[in-house]
Amino acid sequence: MAQYDYLIVGAGLTGAVFAHEALKAGKKCLVIDRRDHIGGNCYTENVKGINVHTYGAHIFHTSDDRVWNYVQQFAKFNHYVNSPMAKFHDELYNLPFNMNTFSKMWGISTPEEARQIIEAQKAEAAISGEPKNLEEQALSLIGRDVFNKLIREYTEKQWGKKCTELPPSIIKRLPVRYIYDNNYFNDCYQGIPMGGYTKMIEAMLQGTEVRCAVNYKDLIAADPDIAERVIYTGPIDEYFDFSLGNLEWRTVRFETEVLEGVENWQGNAVVNYTSHDEAFTRIIEHKWFEFGKDEEGNMLPDTVISREYSFTWQPGDEPYYPLNDEKNTQLFEEYRKLAEAEENVVFAGRLGAYKYYDMAPCIAAALDLAEAELGVKAE
Repeated sequence: MAQYDYLIVGAGLTGAVFAHEALKAGKKCLVIDRRDHIGGNCYTENVKGINVHTYGAHIFHTSDDRVWNYVQQFAKFNHYVNSPMAKFHDELYNLPFNMNTFSKMWGISTPEEARQIIEAQKAEAAISGEPKNLEEQALSLIGRDVFNKLIREYTEKQWGKKCTELPPSIIKRLPVRYIYDNNYFNDCYQGIPMGGYTKMIEAMLQGTEVRCAVNYKDLIAADPDIAERVIYTGPIDEYFDFSLGNLEWRTVRFETEVLEGVENWQGNAVVNYTSHDEAFTRIIEHKWFEFGKDEEGNMLPDTVISREYSFTWQPGDEPYYPLNDEKNTQLFEEYRKLAEAEENVVFAGRLGAYKYYDMAPCIAAALDLAEAELGVKAE
């Protein structure tokens, strides 16, 4: 007889949300994670009083009332607004592309001046029909100057390919505004959970048994009947022992440095480095996600920075961004067919669905899954 109703593989957002809902529904669950901590890529570690985003910057944003109300159960959010900077050689620009960006780039001050320059550059690019690649999409969106300084080299570092080799869809979500507004997101709600994401996910998992540093295949080999059903949020190709080949990803490496006695290193949480002069794509100064203060409101005397490098995933690396090109989409479809034939195993989350998820859509999908599995509306 199974010990648990559900074995939940992965203690990230998907697994934690499902576990919370299953517990409310009276189900007995075991959550495992092969890492030595909970939280998945949202994991934050406290260093010198600073909640360090170990796997890269995570800014919560949504316009979905259901998701926003849901996360309020587990954490109080601050009013952090994502306003990254971009550095091209010795020039600093505001992101997203807005009147502050255009004013710095062209020495203009009115929306009409900016619009005229951009429209002239778009006409000069002469993109006919639908853009065929990222470069054409960018040129048709913002013109040559912004593309050359703030998009082209940064994107090539991020994806390891020339912009002419990347799909146009990657650049479509970048906002362009003819107002002086550095807020990257348009969502109604935005912020960082005070005390860090790990604290928030701990609250989601309260009351559920969790085991870290546990490999799913090893656990199942030792106890194949441990649970009635499995919610699997690991890589779908790994579940099937890569029998059809590896799905491809981009991955990220971080160089994190503690700077003692440095109260303010770069003056912003995120600065993108958009030229090939630097191998890293951006530098994160973690303390500014929480305004440089500890939970008592005291200014922290030290700081922590992380340089972020993007490179091609190899087996054994941590997968970050799926390469949803034609080849990998077809391969995922074949794995999806295998997954559908698995009895009592549900594949979910970013890795199980081979899909890039922001945090809010990830939570929404997990709530939908819980509702479908448990037969009760998740709230």
